[in-house]
Amino acid sequence: MCLGFVMSNFLPAEEQLALIQRGTHEIISEEDLLKKLKENRPLKIKAGFDPTAPDLHLGHTVLINKLKTFQDLGHDVTFLIGDYTAMIGDPTGKSATRPPLSREQVLENAKTYQEQVFKILDPNKTKVRFNSEWFATKTAADLIQLASQQTVARMLERDDFTKRYNNHQPIAIHEFLYPLVQGYDSIALEADVELGGTDQTFNLLMGRTLQGRYDQEAQVCITVPILEGLDGVNKMSKFLGNYIGVFDAPGAMYQKVLSMPDALIERYFDLLSFKSVEDIK
Repeated sequence: MCLGFVMSNFLPAEEQLALIQRGTHEIISEEDLLKKLKENRPLKIKAGFDPTAPDLHLGHTVLINKLKTFQDLGHDVTFLIGDYTAMIGDPTGKSATRPPLSREQVLENAKTYQEQVFKILDPNKTKVRFNSEWFATKTAADLIQLASQQTVARMLERDDFTKRYNNHQPIAIHEFLYPLVQGYDSIALEADVELGGTDQTFNLLMGRTLQGRYDQEAQVCITVPILEGLDGVNKMSKFLGNYIGVFDAPGAMYQKVLSMPDALIERYFDLLSFKSVEDIK
């Protein structure tokens, strides 16, 4: 997808918005995004990926494709590798505390991320950052100050925490820190827009809230749908074996696509390609 214009000459804001809306689940808020687009400047776009496994799969590329849309529209894209947050462990959708990863495991997993993501994003127009850049120098006092920005009651509004609390399942204190740490990434990058899956809505909104408390303009939060795996039921996951890896051999990809339910074909085209809705139909 190439929109063919120079960065100083943006498409009209309404046309940009229409391209951005394609394949999104929710924009919080469209009014705020349109206002930012009308400023006719490169917006700072952020999406974070925790290197908890060495490979990216097509489920990740739904989000990366949306970064590509912003990039082609002339905006500044940051691919954030959460090497610090990966050692905490994202509690999203988990019914139990995740075992922590070592620094060595995280760095090993992160090695392949840049090579994989540049199959879609332009390496000359993409900033790759690691959130250890700002968290490695934070003190205990800094983290306590950050934790003071939210309450336990607010954290328990998060669906997965609520379920675990009601089921008398343990919630570790460090898991409460994860949304705050992810939110602080938006402050460090001064993000105008943050992208994430629908399961990341709470974390994205945390960044929006924290920016306001740190005297920054609140980011726009954009969520994209979660891609079903080859079984057509569960979220695409390497753990479940229902995935197509970015680095899978073409023949292996072809065989996996043949095995998936026909009902998924249109959805895969919609979320994984840049074809128009008319072409897909």
